[in-house]
Amino acid sequence: MRGGGLLPVAGLLGVLAAGQWLLPAYHHANLVRIMVLALYATGYNIAFGYTGLLSLGHALFFAAGLYGASFAATLAGLPPGAALAAGTAAGGLAAAAVGVLALRTAGVAFMIVTLMFAQAGWLAILALGPWTRGDEGIVLPDAARALAGFDLSDDAVRYPLALALFAAGLLACLWLVRSRAGRVMVAMRENEERARMLGYDPFRVKLAALAISGTYAGAAGAAYALMFGYAGASLASVQYSILPLLWVLVGGAGTVAGPFVGCLLMFYLIDYASSLTSATLLLVGLALLVLVLFAPRGILGTLREKGVRWLP
Repeated sequence: MRGGGLLPVAGLLGVLAAGQWLLPAYHHANLVRIMVLALYATGYNIAFGYTGLLSLGHALFFAAGLYGASFAATLAGLPPGAALAAGTAAGGLAAAAVGVLALRTAGVAFMIVTLMFAQAGWLAILALGPWTRGDEGIVLPDAARALAGFDLSDDAVRYPLALALFAAGLLACLWLVRSRAGRVMVAMRENEERARMLGYDPFRVKLAALAISGTYAGAAGAAYALMFGYAGASLASVQYSILPLLWVLVGGAGTVAGPFVGCLLMFYLIDYASSLTSATLLLVGLALLVLVLFAPRGILGTLREKGVRWLP
């Protein structure tokens, strides 16, 4: 699939920028969280949607960013910018380390191995309670969330910061998938043996894609910790490996803006369903079933397949 054009992406970012002044407080706060999580999903899409790596271990990379930034801010006393960089690097390094071992497998075996790594990371967080505080989590003090005199607990501050991070991630993804490296990743997804015959090393290409994906996850985890002031074991559970997969599938795997669309839709679907019934997952499951039946390539993927080629 093609990466789409720059104009639709710029239009999406323009709409989000306008939301800073136009949205009511409730949706304004929600969009901050959605943009951070959509950055995470965008990274997952690079591994899954463009390279064909079905991973269930991304919660480990998200948690690496989450705790990397938290420890950098609380234990090392680094400012938020440096803590964000530390968390981003931690996510990328964790993904590269897992990839070196996990990419010796393929298909279902790769999925299981990545899941095992993520579960091991979650159990380690619980076991290291004196430092990670387990399920209770780490609450970042206000001093650790002051960026150049601005308070990251203030929605008026963190909305433009979340938008800037998401915009950087989205534009970088657009550039990547339209580059030669992106075309090689797609070739690896479509026919690995043919790509190998053309001289590309599947292990190196997949490792690079996984490391880039983990870097996105680390950046999202670090941003989440700094903006919302919390890092806990619940954010490293298997749920946070499954969620980005669902967001990408709903929005459209292999589309640049699909992860954001999927994250936005799923967030508000869960929010709306929880206001109607305690059986939230039942309504969400039914909605996903309808989507699979009528839009098997996700929302943007199906629309592009039906002729709306300008969608990113």
